Amino acid sequence: MKIEQQIWTSKEGWAKLSDKGLHDAQLALAFGSKETVSNTELFDEIRTFYPNAEIAICSTAGEILDNKISEDTLNVTAIKFERTKIKTAKVSIGQADGSYDAGLELLQRLESDDLTYTLILSDGHIVNGSELTRALGDSLSNGSVVTGGLAGDGPHFTSTLVGLNAPPGEGNIVGVGFYGNQLKVGHAAKGGWDSFGPERVVTKSDKNVLYELDGQSALDLYKKYLGNLANELPGSALLFPLSIKNNGSTPLVRTVLSIDEEKKSMTFAGDIPEGSIARMMRSNFERLIDGASSAADSVISDFGTFEPELALLISCAGRKFALKDRVEEEVETVREVLGDETAITGFYSYGEISPVVKSTKCELHNQTMTITTLSEEL
Repeated sequence: MKIEQQIWTSKEGWAKLSDKGLHDAQLALAFGSKETVSNTELFDEIRTFYPNAEIAICSTAGEILDNKISEDTLNVTAIKFERTKIKTAKVSIGQADGSYDAGLELLQRLESDDLTYTLILSDGHIVNGSELTRALGDSLSNGSVVTGGLAGDGPHFTSTLVGLNAPPGEGNIVGVGFYGNQLKVGHAAKGGWDSFGPERVVTKSDKNVLYELDGQSALDLYKKYLGNLANELPGSALLFPLSIKNNGSTPLVRTVLSIDEEKKSMTFAGDIPEGSIARMMRSNFERLIDGASSAADSVISDFGTFEPELALLISCAGRKFALKDRVEEEVETVREVLGDETAITGFYSYGEISPVVKSTKCELHNQTMTITTLSEEL
């Protein structure tokens, strides 16, 4: 596997972090702000750099490249595989109700006996991430790994963009399938938030729309806890996600995407099942950074002795907004664990897709740092 990385900024244009002359790369991953990824001239330039590559591109709430985090940039990681084949597919939906069927259709296009890993880049505003990941888990029959993330829109929550071999648009879900047993894949997902306040029962919800907790308006209850920050909803809710536990399952964290004052409802990135147990959470700087380090440790310890050639970091926008000026520390701690030889790319998302532990189906996460590592055995 050969990897080349470069970054575009409005001030300096394109700059290469590593120049491997990968004009014949098979895959290019492009992450950037909504403004940069929708710039057709920049997309055309990426196509010029890598004329034969499959280009998967999405908008973000912040870009990760090497051990740096940036905004309003466009980061490109081009990959040339030696023994791994790839195949891509894209599906589009106009409303959240189509999320499950879209996931099934996407993996039907990619499914094969030698499918080792699937990377998912999904719209983060229209798509119901819980339904999408449920479909991905139901579709795979050979135990191959699925990870990825939901596109972001900075702190705005207006719309998100995803594309395949074309400038991106709304409602798109892109899958990149990796085939062959020479590819070694590691994955981990860790949080680092503190729970507070009482546990409450979800008494009224509809998929990912929450109406009531303990028979009370969930939105009013949220505003009570947020105090002055209530005026900054839904963005301020990133600092106070919900922990959801259903039928004794492992708790999953859910982030608010939007609110409806008239209906007194809150729409989350994933489902909030009726009868589940919810508890509010808040940030703890040190634990968030330790969570990122723990994710990197898990990748190294759980997946043998291979040295990762590429690490894909998809971290929640809520972590970025909570950590503020310290946000680069979570990427720096990952770099310390993985070492200097591993290329790092990624973005801040509206939802992360990863198994909770090894050999389990993928889940939708919020407020986590997820790491996927790739390496080819020759």
